[in-house]
Amino acid sequence: MLVTFIQTYPFILAFLLGLIPAMVWLWFWLKEDTHPEPHKMLTLSFVGGMIAVLFVLPLQKIVYNYFSGDEFISFSLWASTEEVVKFVFIYFIALRNKATDEPVDDMIYLIVGALGFVTLENTLFLMDPIREGNAMGAIINGNLRFIGASLLHIMSSGTIGIFMGLSFYKPVLERRIYTFIGIIVAIVLHTAFNLFILNGTPENIFFVFGMVWLSVIVLLLLFEKVKHIRKTREYLKQVTN
Repeated sequence: MLVTFIQTYPFILAFLLGLIPAMVWLWFWLKEDTHPEPHKMLTLSFVGGMIAVLFVLPLQKIVYNYFSGDEFISFSLWASTEEVVKFVFIYFIALRNKATDEPVDDMIYLIVGALGFVTLENTLFLMDPIREGNAMGAIINGNLRFIGASLLHIMSSGTIGIFMGLSFYKPVLERRIYTFIGIIVAIVLHTAFNLFILNGTPENIFFVFGMVWLSVIVLLLLFEKVKHIRKTREYLKQVTN
């Protein structure tokens, strides 16, 4: 009876399998924030990331219909739609809000939004194997998504957040330039990952996953640098006062 229920309503199990890894990563990154953000803003950012998927899918369908013959262009546009739409949603939900009052906040909200995005993306990805009764396939795919897609979205959105954090105290024009560069870098990384996964041999795929893990480690190091920017700013205020 339980199996019948799961196959009839595959979204429930698929959502849980997609949500669990996102919650693990969410706990990890929020633990790194020494000044926790308002729960309401974090929740809205997470939900906003999920809603962004619904806007990305029709855009990616258009890309597939018109550019499927050119692998590089189609993958670049797919990555562009995901990174830009994710960013736009989180920008209007959280990044313009007064709660974003220190450099690390940009990165935190963007990563939370990315985790919301990957939660719904994973859910849709897992529904077919669950509907077909392939529980083992769903678990294996869920683990691969945990390793691959979750890390990819953390890395790409976190990259934009790093650029925004590094420019947090700079003039508005410089901040916009930094943000634009961050989005471009995120798109390039996202596109490269997709191309390597599609065309790579098993050995290359392990190499790509290793590089993504290495990128996340670099992201953590830069996260600490951004936190140091906040401390330096406060120290300078104390000295000048």
